[in-house]
Amino acid sequence: MAKGLDVGTMNIVCSGMEGDNVVFIQQRNAFLELDYSDLTKMMLDNANVQYVIRGDRIYILGDDALKFATVFKKPTRRPMRSGILSPDEKEAIPIIRLILEKILGRPDGEEVICITSPANPIDSDIEPTYHRKTMEALVKKLGYKPFTIDEGLAVIYSELAENSFTGVGISFGAGLTNVTVSYFAAPIVSFSIARGGDWIDENASKATGIPREHVCSIKESSFELKYEVELGSVEGALAIYYDYLITYVVENLRRKLTEVSPPQVEFPIVLAGGTAKPKGFKEAFEEKISKVGFPVDVSVIKVAREPLFSVARGCLIAAKTKEFR
Repeated sequence: MAKGLDVGTMNIVCSGMEGDNVVFIQQRNAFLELDYSDLTKMMLDNANVQYVIRGDRIYILGDDALKFATVFKKPTRRPMRSGILSPDEKEAIPIIRLILEKILGRPDGEEVICITSPANPIDSDIEPTYHRKTMEALVKKLGYKPFTIDEGLAVIYSELAENSFTGVGISFGAGLTNVTVSYFAAPIVSFSIARGGDWIDENASKATGIPREHVCSIKESSFELKYEVELGSVEGALAIYYDYLITYVVENLRRKLTEVSPPQVEFPIVLAGGTAKPKGFKEAFEEKISKVGFPVDVSVIKVAREPLFSVARGCLIAAKTKEFR
């Protein structure tokens, strides 16, 4: 049975089939490190928390790490930064391996799995080859047969089947924004931008003096993109940096399209990823597109049906297609 896997800076999402239904398992790509004690272990067991013990350390994994960070008054750590494995985090590979073991399990026979990979960034020296090969190796050790596709193409597989997989897929993630333009599933343009939800959080935090974790919580819970916001508020800072990110993505997409000769057809644009979830995001993107003199005709701009799961769904479609060949 095929599976899809979206390994993101903020979330790891696995997709698979249960009967005729697509199901998702989501886990935060984060962990909390604690000193081992019998009392701590007993408390975590009573709370049914996911954790592992390595030496004299306890590592709380995923969503539970965020919940218990406030209890123990310690910051969570993340194995990834800017869309790839963090070179500054010595526990990055062991922690991701543990999270993958928990959400993927062992395959039934030779299961094909499609994993997302970031495209090469156009504004950073980030090189994704090491990250991509490491993810493939980790999943292969679990017994799967892995292959990778660009994150933007996964959005197209997920959302544009009715348009013969022709269009623009944009995944607004935490660490990167990935963009692919395809014609009948063949990429014409594919690139990433080294800005995403983390970039918004960090800059809004610096501007307001509010801790980044609190800024992120507001962004993910109640924030709406609208024209009138209170100056000096977290929402006001978020609106400014959202506007800057959307402008930056649209300008770079326009520039990359002028460097190729796209076919003379209408292209739908799909917006996906957790950073694209706030109400008003689509309208803000539409406004930017209308102002830049876009080099291709755009038929429609839409938000993916499930923005956080779109990439994983596209990976599953790619894996099922490969499985049946």
